[in-house]
Amino acid sequence: MAYVSLMAPDDSQHSQRDTPIRDASTVVLLRDGHAGIEVFLQRRVKGMAFAGGMTVFPGGGVDASDVEAEIAWAGPGVEWWAERFATDEARARALVCAAARETFEECGVLLAGPSIDTVVDDSTRYTQARGLLERRELSFSEFLRREDLVLRSDLLRPWANWITPVGEGRRYDTRFFVAAAPDGQKADGATSEAEQVGWWTPAQALDDWRAQGSVLLPPTWSQLTALAEFGSVADVLAYSPRIEAILPTLTNEDGRVHVEFPGQDGYYGAGPHPWASQSAE
Repeated sequence: MAYVSLMAPDDSQHSQRDTPIRDASTVVLLRDGHAGIEVFLQRRVKGMAFAGGMTVFPGGGVDASDVEAEIAWAGPGVEWWAERFATDEARARALVCAAARETFEECGVLLAGPSIDTVVDDSTRYTQARGLLERRELSFSEFLRREDLVLRSDLLRPWANWITPVGEGRRYDTRFFVAAAPDGQKADGATSEAEQVGWWTPAQALDDWRAQGSVLLPPTWSQLTALAEFGSVADVLAYSPRIEAILPTLTNEDGRVHVEFPGQDGYYGAGPHPWASQSAE
């Protein structure tokens, strides 16, 4: 397999410089299927500046509009989220807002409702607003206020925290969330960032990776491996993981770039990796 960089080609000159770390949110969207829990995955469009061509969960960087958002909020308060993610309340609010926004933009699932204990049953009615959000012509907080919707933070659960390794041209401090897909809403691929989407059991996704059908970054592989141990969405949502920031390290072994991270047994020697078959030069 040819080497697949996390960076766009023109970012390579910056890989050894001090690179700002941007906050990001990723949501592992779940549902119960006949063969067990299923996760929503998307293969990113090739040539994207970060993780192009790789199979990932919906998510993206925190925007300035997420930081400044003033929204109606249901569920655990920002202080609870700040404690779980070991950060301050302003950043916690922005991370949760970004998680809900990115999930809606990238797959059309809206974790919001008209009241603190309801959720939208058909998000397709907001298709036009979704396009405006993706083009940054409308902020998520403006959208929620205009539609008189409440962000349902209680539909999300904190799950993990991964930081892009030093040496990459784009770096993110990413908080992972898990969430059950609301009844009546359908996740789709109507986004400019994905060329293929679908629901997979964690085992199916890992089998496809082992068969060279996809490329998984260590955080994605790690979450799929962990989720394969759960029998239902309810079991996942009831679990309270200990969240510690994971910062993988990049090394050069025999002319190949190798990434070291906790729990990596099983990652190497099986499926394709972003750092395969090319010198670290």
